[in-house]
Amino acid sequence: MIYTVTLNPAIDYVIRVPEFQVDQLNKTTEEYKFPGGKGINVSRILKNLDVESINLGFVGGFTGSFIRNKLSEERLITDFIEVPGDTRINIKLKSDVETEINGQGPTIESVHLHALKSQLSDCTSSDLIVFSGSIPKGVSEDIYTELVQLVSELNIPFVVDISSEKLLDILKFSPTLIKPNHHELADIFNTSFNSFEEMIPYGQKLVAMGAENVLLSMGKDGAALFNETGVYRAPGLVGQLKNSVGSGDSMVAGFVSQLSQEKEILEAFKYGVASGSATAFNDDLAPGKDILALVEKVKINKLT
Repeated sequence: MIYTVTLNPAIDYVIRVPEFQVDQLNKTTEEYKFPGGKGINVSRILKNLDVESINLGFVGGFTGSFIRNKLSEERLITDFIEVPGDTRINIKLKSDVETEINGQGPTIESVHLHALKSQLSDCTSSDLIVFSGSIPKGVSEDIYTELVQLVSELNIPFVVDISSEKLLDILKFSPTLIKPNHHELADIFNTSFNSFEEMIPYGQKLVAMGAENVLLSMGKDGAALFNETGVYRAPGLVGQLKNSVGSGDSMVAGFVSQLSQEKEILEAFKYGVASGSATAFNDDLAPGKDILALVEKVKINKLT
């Protein structure tokens, strides 16, 4: 079974306001509310690809109930831990440009973390755990390192998608997959890139430091995969960009959907690129049919 861990879930409240003006009364022309959070996004895409998963994490209040109910409507399995306070709301304002305002969310206490660790301890080596997303209030910045160490000692394979230098601390536990984007890769190593060629040594370095697979997303420029067998690149697919929210999570889900079925790594890479692109071309996370329509359009080139 695949377990997705979302420590800081949210309701994604997406609003469209043509010609948004600061310090003026603005009115929406479209509104959508989705259960959000990186791990939840992964589970929703997995479901669209007919792959089961279980959602773990923390929810609370009326917003937490909304997330539970919406995921239940989508026939997703949840085993969230209830916490005091309200799960956060993240606003995605779409106008001439796209603006995001993320809420803080509730404070997580030690008793809640203990409960999560107990859930993870019940997993086995035949499971796969996906850790992704931001860290909620009250939780140490080292929480992902703690959780990864726990599952690593139980020989449970895991995936990590976090935008933090703490990612480097996790590599010694040999994650099955990590997925930085090109901006995060630059931040991790405190550098900058002018071309993809300049990124290659740093992707290879992440593999040398312990990651089995490094999936590097680069927006319209596609993605790259680094592992012990080489460096692979998939050019970006052509389509109308509608949505930047959840594209990276979709890429993780597409990759994991095939990995969990023991498919070839390059097949997993194709599904990752197709899933990320399909979501970018949709208003919400991509339906399975849109992903499958793009899979065969993904072209992979081996560079080294």
